[in-house]
Amino acid sequence: MSSVKAKHILVEQEYEAQDLIKKLGEGETFETLAQKFSKCPSSQEGGDLGEFTKGQMVKPFEDAAFALGVGETSAPVKTQFGYHLIHRYN
Repeated sequence: MSSVKAKHILVEQEYEAQDLIKKLGEGETFETLAQKFSKCPSSQEGGDLGEFTKGQMVKPFEDAAFALGVGETSAPVKTQFGYHLIHRYN
């Protein structure tokens, strides 16, 4: 696998990411939550980062995104930017 397509939500604190996981479990969509809560400019596109290859993202983010199966959402992933929830869609 040379590339993945993923969306993400970036928040400052791990508890915020955990709260968003609960909201996903209650039926809210990833895109809506990204638009409301993500600190990344990609929030305007529902968190969509499009397609990327290895070496384009910071290592913890990349490792998590490439480990996900299609349709899966990660546990909170810590990087120097904050905490990410990553949803892979290809």
